[in-house]
Amino acid sequence: MGTYLDRIVAAHREAAGADGRDLDELLAEASAAPPTRGFASALATEAGLSVVAEVKRASPSRGPLAPDLDPAALAGAYERGGAACLSVLTDVEFFAGSPADLAAARAACGVPVLRKDFTLGPADVCDARLMGADAVLLIAAALSPGELSELLSLAGRVGIDALVEVHDEEEAARAIDLGATLVGVNQRDLVSFEVDTGRAERVAGSLPGGVVKVAESGIRGPEDAARLAAAGFDAVLVGESLVTSADPAGAVFALRGAGR
Repeated sequence: MGTYLDRIVAAHREAAGADGRDLDELLAEASAAPPTRGFASALATEAGLSVVAEVKRASPSRGPLAPDLDPAALAGAYERGGAACLSVLTDVEFFAGSPADLAAARAACGVPVLRKDFTLGPADVCDARLMGADAVLLIAAALSPGELSELLSLAGRVGIDALVEVHDEEEAARAIDLGATLVGVNQRDLVSFEVDTGRAERVAGSLPGGVVKVAESGIRGPEDAARLAAAGFDAVLVGESLVTSADPAGAVFALRGAGR
């Protein structure tokens, strides 16, 4: 059956292979899209720890989390709680998300939005830009060095920020060597989907000054946020604990306060 990552990446590569759209036309359309809101700059300029709050209906490992969530209402609550940015799952098959969730969330708030998906080719970057995202996710574990370099360059060309996600020191070094300036350390192992809550702190030392650092996964509350802020992270990306909270605005506010 393969790992979670194997199955998800295989499905996305199959879909990309069946995409018959003209890439030059996509690039032209994406390059002409309205300006983005500035995802990286929103995290870099905010004092203290920023929160990237996630709109997430389900995950392959945990199953349904908030299948009936209202992305617009949730985005509004996150913004009221002080979220600097949003992350929205758009993968349909494995995470029950959709581009419509991203469009609804972004229209309901004024903060930048990350398209959280498995970006594997140029068309995926263009699609993120065209659906209104302000940033695109590039997962180092799912991309060859050549692919990562190409997609980083393409993101810059079409005017969208790229959050490069890494899981260890080797991936972090590769991302930095290729020019990444916005790096997320995912504490969830994408092979087993298990969370190692010490991973971000270990990898933080591999990220130089000037890089916007985001800790992802396994962040349950203010104590985790405070620990990651002390380790040098500029932001935390939090999904499950927020979408399952009875008070998402209050939960975001508490995470922000822990890093100040």
